[in-house]
Amino acid sequence: MSDHLMNTYMRQPVTFTKGNGVWLWDNNNEQYLDALSGVAVNGLGHAHPKLVDAIAKQAANLIHVSNIYQIAEQSALADKLCEVSGMDKVFFCNSGCEANEAAIKIARLYGNNKGIHNPEIIVMDQSFHGRTLATLSATGNRKVQAGFEPLVSGFIRVPYDDVEAVKQVALHNPNVVAVLVEPVQGEGGVNIPKDASGYLEQLRQICDANDWLLMLDEVQTGIARTGTWFAFQHTSIKPDVMSLAKGLGSGVPIGACVASGKAAEVFTYGKHGSTFGGNPLATAAGLATLNIIEEEKLRENAEKIGNLIREGFTAELKGTPGVVTVRNAGMLIGIELDRPCGDLVKMALEAKLLINVTADKVVRLLPPLVMSEAEAKELVQRLSALIKTFLSQ
Repeated sequence: MSDHLMNTYMRQPVTFTKGNGVWLWDNNNEQYLDALSGVAVNGLGHAHPKLVDAIAKQAANLIHVSNIYQIAEQSALADKLCEVSGMDKVFFCNSGCEANEAAIKIARLYGNNKGIHNPEIIVMDQSFHGRTLATLSATGNRKVQAGFEPLVSGFIRVPYDDVEAVKQVALHNPNVVAVLVEPVQGEGGVNIPKDASGYLEQLRQICDANDWLLMLDEVQTGIARTGTWFAFQHTSIKPDVMSLAKGLGSGVPIGACVASGKAAEVFTYGKHGSTFGGNPLATAAGLATLNIIEEEKLRENAEKIGNLIREGFTAELKGTPGVVTVRNAGMLIGIELDRPCGDLVKMALEAKLLINVTADKVVRLLPPLVMSEAEAKELVQRLSALIKTFLSQ
């Protein structure tokens, strides 16, 4: 590893050189099962031939032009996102934190347009929205914020999955303009509301009653990860604003802030922008990703394989001391243990398996959406054995 890289990651001692589907190979030609997908990015797996072809064709024609001009690929992807979400307008950027920055700016401008000069946004404990100053201020994780004070003001924090706490804020704070929430908290530990549908529906009702915006961070849950295009589609509601990234470009950097109704008209000329956002290469990758998910029925596969994986771990780890619970929302899977388990990442790597540990005690799995039943069963067998070994030490 280069000595000239800033020390911002505790990188694992492996370098990958090629991939195919759910498999990766390192520079010693050792083969690994990828159950992380670049942290929910490589939904199509590695080197999907249709995606490779779409990127190559676009790169041969045009990689980038400025947003000063019309971009056909950008328009096509915006149309597709609005078609599958039922929403109205899209702003393209480069990442999830940028998409959340756009959402925060929409909320503040929305409030100021209503005469609220100190607009505030309700956010959740254990949330994660990014590492820019505004998004880390919105994030409910002190480790992310430490050392970057003074934080950006204008955020009111309440417990996740606690509707009554939101109602209390509504009673006492006239400056609230929006609620920003993840349908499932990924970085926070794969936290799923007890009544996922009811939680979002009640938040929608509160926002409607108070003329607030309901803003969903679907950076990790979006793009078929939970078995529908977006996690909110497991419910009867629609958000005012939704942030996307990760799986949208299958590895080509792209983010999107999608808005509907009154939120869709908040940004006007000069209020926001991005040099690279929505360029031809990124949006061609995004459009190819959505088309492939549709053609290959990967939403259905995510639901089926995600449940198969959860059921497999539940059966394999039943009665194992130290296992608290196994939970999933499609192919976003968490195995919670009763102790810190960061060492499992290294153990898994040595066993040629890529996993992640988040919130200290939760093994988080984000397999490619293309994973087969046989590959899912292999994942369950390999990782169950590692967890049992780890817990017996």
